Amino acid sequence: MTVAPRVLEIADHLLLIERELQVQGWWSDTAPSDVAMASTVPFAVDAMPFEQWLQWIFLPRMKQIIEFGQPLPNASGILVMAETVFASRAEQSRELRRLLAAFDRLIAPSA
Repeated sequence: MTVAPRVLEIADHLLLIERELQVQGWWSDTAPSDVAMASTVPFAVDAMPFEQWLQWIFLPRMKQIIEFGQPLPNASGILVMAETVFASRAEQSRELRRLLAAFDRLIAPSA
């Protein structure tokens, strides 16, 4: 099975996002509760910080999509959420926001 170069680029990019979460100290060894993980609210804002959502929901779901060859999402607006969440930590979150902006561009069908 041949993997499209775009898919490989997205997979590599997910690893960069994971690494930046670790660099910033926003990576957790403790998973959110089952109740938090079951949140149906966008970005699980009712149940966990955005950094946890990235680690425990976004990254695993995207990796699963890639691993099983499922269709990629047609769009991503993750940067908009990151800009809101990190407004008070603009300097510290600069690289993560840059990576999320690049992810939004990569996931777009025209990428």
